Amino acid sequence: MANETLLDVRGLSMRFGGVTAIDDLSLTACAREITSIIGPNGAGKTTLFNCLTGFYRPSSGTVTLHHPVRGALRLDRLPSHELARSAQVLRTFQNIRLFAGMTVLENLVVAQHHALQAASAFSIAGLLGLPRYRLAQARAVDAARGLLRRFDLERVADTPAGALAYGVQRRVEIARAMAAGPRLLCLDEPAAGLNPKESAALNELLASLIAVEGIAVLLVEHDMSVVMKVSRQVVVLNHGRKIAQGTPAQVQSDPQVIAAYLGEPDEPVQALSAAECAT
Repeated sequence: MANETLLDVRGLSMRFGGVTAIDDLSLTACAREITSIIGPNGAGKTTLFNCLTGFYRPSSGTVTLHHPVRGALRLDRLPSHELARSAQVLRTFQNIRLFAGMTVLENLVVAQHHALQAASAFSIAGLLGLPRYRLAQARAVDAARGLLRRFDLERVADTPAGALAYGVQRRVEIARAMAAGPRLLCLDEPAAGLNPKESAALNELLASLIAVEGIAVLLVEHDMSVVMKVSRQVVVLNHGRKIAQGTPAQVQSDPQVIAAYLGEPDEPVQALSAAECAT
């Protein structure tokens, strides 16, 4: 159900030697909602994603996913390969990481490798072409074709992913993450490099994923036209610390957020008098 906490981050810190990239950060993200993480360059957004998705082991703090089937899972303690399989936490990256030489359909089938691996009995059933593996493979292809329709990618199903236009590759990357069946989908700069029309289409796609698929989305994004239109909650980071959290309207008018993006003047700026304007 909506408004139920899915992700609970408490006192998270990430240090690299003497550099603190994330400093005592706490936040929550709810099921069936989009929570955006914003902040100036170097604020710690991607480092946070890396901690949540197993690329980094946090220096301190806890990251708990309240899985509707498996209960409370401590993501900071799970092996990295278990985050996708057991916790169903999936992500995309700032730089597109599709298998460029594979077709779009193949990319979506490969994303279901956990189910295919289980059915293959560590490749033995696959090599022998046993019925259970053929059935699992057929199901994976059917699921991939369903995502092709859902993401309007049927016309490029047999096209190598690396030959696609940049905006289409972004859509394929999100579809590939969805093929793995996420409960929490972490999107790192999905609107990067998109034109206004493509950004508007991304807004519709994200809203649809929440409404139809029922997943939660954690979004790192610089494009405020995307963030402000699709987010239920916005968390603002600066120098690794949370400086604001609230609705898009609340964070837009927050003085600390404005200062973080625009900088604070050394001296207060005073309004010019009519006489000064005339000189």
